[in-house]
Amino acid sequence: MANLNLQDLTNRGTNRRNTVLNRTFVKKISAMLSLILIIAIMVPVLAFAATVGFSSVTYNNGTVSGTVYSDVYADGVSKAVYVRINGNNVLLTTTKATYSVYNNNYLYTFSQSISNSYTQLSVNSAVYQGNTSVVESAYQTVNNTTFIGSGSSGGSSGGGGGGGSSISNGVISVSNDGFVDSNTLSTALTAGDITLKLSGTVALIPASALVGNGSKTITVTNDFGTYVLPVSVFKLEDLAKALGIEVKDLKIKVTIAKADATTSDAVKAAATAVGGTQLADAVDFNVVGIDKDSKTTTVDFGKTYVSRSVNVSKAVDASKTTGVLYNETTKKVSFVPATFTTVDGKNVANIKRNGNSIYTVVESNKSFADVASHWSKADVELLANKLVVEGSTDTTFEPERNITRAEFAALAVRSLGLTSAAPASTFKDVKSDAWYASAVATATYAGIINGYEDNTFRPDAQITREELAAIVIRAMNYADISTNVPDPQSVLSKFKDSNKIVWAQKEIAAAVNAGIINGLTDDTIGSASKATRAQSATMLKRFLGTARFIN
Repeated sequence: MANLNLQDLTNRGTNRRNTVLNRTFVKKISAMLSLILIIAIMVPVLAFAATVGFSSVTYNNGTVSGTVYSDVYADGVSKAVYVRINGNNVLLTTTKATYSVYNNNYLYTFSQSISNSYTQLSVNSAVYQGNTSVVESAYQTVNNTTFIGSGSSGGSSGGGGGGGSSISNGVISVSNDGFVDSNTLSTALTAGDITLKLSGTVALIPASALVGNGSKTITVTNDFGTYVLPVSVFKLEDLAKALGIEVKDLKIKVTIAKADATTSDAVKAAATAVGGTQLADAVDFNVVGIDKDSKTTTVDFGKTYVSRSVNVSKAVDASKTTGVLYNETTKKVSFVPATFTTVDGKNVANIKRNGNSIYTVVESNKSFADVASHWSKADVELLANKLVVEGSTDTTFEPERNITRAEFAALAVRSLGLTSAAPASTFKDVKSDAWYASAVATATYAGIINGYEDNTFRPDAQITREELAAIVIRAMNYADISTNVPDPQSVLSKFKDSNKIVWAQKEIAAAVNAGIINGLTDDTIGSASKATRAQSATMLKRFLGTARFIN
């Protein structure tokens, strides 16, 4: 082996070190190039993780025009915004939108002449890169405001990112997805009350359009029923707070839907169980607050009785027919305030209640042998058919038997169609497992009954006419019926025993003035007398008629 001097060793070490460094450098360069290549590939994807939709679109006199929004700038040769226009499910034309202005989004306007013969078109917008669509909006429908063969109607407006909504003479048409455009709704409410006509079963009402319109009413309707909703019942700030969002991000979801087959069968069975025949589909009416993630919160109507209607299969005798609520927990039906009318040749039940549920109509023909010749016969049988009162047996009513405080509390709750509250320990003599515990709790919560100073309710005590009149007047107040009598004494002066009224002078005067209670004779009121089952039924029937809860 040749002799190696120090210089040779040094050179060899240097060469080896350079080789290692070169290899490391090459590996790092290769890794960087790979990363750059990946980024280059992903840039178009990242750039177009974007949105596009319509901020407005109209179809009028054969011209489709409007504005498209996009959160990416696209007005060059390689990127452009296009609008496709379809009629009768056929593509009619594609037109390029022109950049207009930046206003939180890039806005692009378009206008395209189309045949005037279509009553409705569907349109969508898209951002293209070259010949490839990189982001698109959903299709939305837009109605022709002056189409051939029909008269002129109001303008229309859609909303980006979903179906469309158009307005005509105070009626906003809502597509299957329930989308309601905020601008369209806000403009319509400025003019007055409006109707949302649903193609499907749901309306998604933007809360932002309801702000400042608390005096207006929104009627939501479809083939299954109609819901008349005062805007004032929507406590928007409270609903938004419950969902942890701002009002601008809140929607009110209104649903009117026929009950599913299983529930419908259960409703029919419940109607049969009370001796009735079902005369209408079981329809679920529901209103909730909802956020963008579909989280919901209940809308509390408070004491406001909200009207809804369902179609009835035949003309009815109102004295034998009632609206009912189906309780999915108990599998039973119960009375709800309802009147019956005929509208445009259709038989309709108008139901009033301060809550959501499943509703239908039931016809009954109840009678009791012991009221056949009694003065209360008509009232007792009417309220029995309404499921407000019950017989002592299937064939007897016992009209002259005195009624207890617990029994009348239950009747009052039933007459108002109230949702039963859980039994509470408000009164020391009302046990939680008593049959009347829930009724007493519900009536107490509603403010229509009171206990005594010793914190008792005395459920089994026979109720006096004074107490009965007071409870009925409180029920009227709950239903927002004015009972004010400026001068109670002038009303009571004709009764020589009015000085025996212990504490309810105003209530008895109001009941007499409203025609709810009459004297025992022409000149006696009998406030301390015990009330009978017949008297209680008659008072409730008069109250329900005065409140227009029955007809």
